[in-house]
Amino acid sequence: MPSPSHDEVPVFSDLELADRQVLVDIARHAVRAGLNGRNDWRPARDHVPIRLAECGATFVTLRRENDLLGCIGTMEPRRSLADDVAKNSIGAAFGDPRLPPVTWDDYAHMSVKISVLGPLVQIAVASGGELRRSVRVGVDGLLITAGRRRATFLPSVWEQVPDHDMFMRMLWEKAGLDAGDWPRTLEVFRYETVEFGD
Repeated sequence: MPSPSHDEVPVFSDLELADRQVLVDIARHAVRAGLNGRNDWRPARDHVPIRLAECGATFVTLRRENDLLGCIGTMEPRRSLADDVAKNSIGAAFGDPRLPPVTWDDYAHMSVKISVLGPLVQIAVASGGELRRSVRVGVDGLLITAGRRRATFLPSVWEQVPDHDMFMRMLWEKAGLDAGDWPRTLEVFRYETVEFGD
């Protein structure tokens, strides 16, 4: 269960272009290593810029044109930003339960998008109406938890849905909850992301 906020979490909104490119390269190297049977590949520490050795949480999304190849991520920082991208790239390519593993042909046409998460901040709401008034459409990613149920949508999901109500219905469904249901244990967290790719 996430704590209400993580003030100690680095904010990566100032990542330089060179560092962003290193992360995209790491993602591609990790998928290629996985295709070669090395699912534990990590970048060599002496090749990782200092900024990317800081602890961070990321999601990696792989696509082939408009088709999703995989999307896996980490909600809270557990390892260096570079290692998190490598692990989530391999997970997105070979461990997304919704999709088949990435092939060499997919790899040749694959695009990479990396979302670096900011701190989780709990939203003190007790109803759908309060949540509607609190959420910043197009800005906030949301994480909901209720007992063992848990689901998140990145801020980029706002681009794929027409309105707030559908965003919430889809998020509740992803968590295995009925639309509009508000269990006593439900907690809602917001976060922002820095997104980039190739």
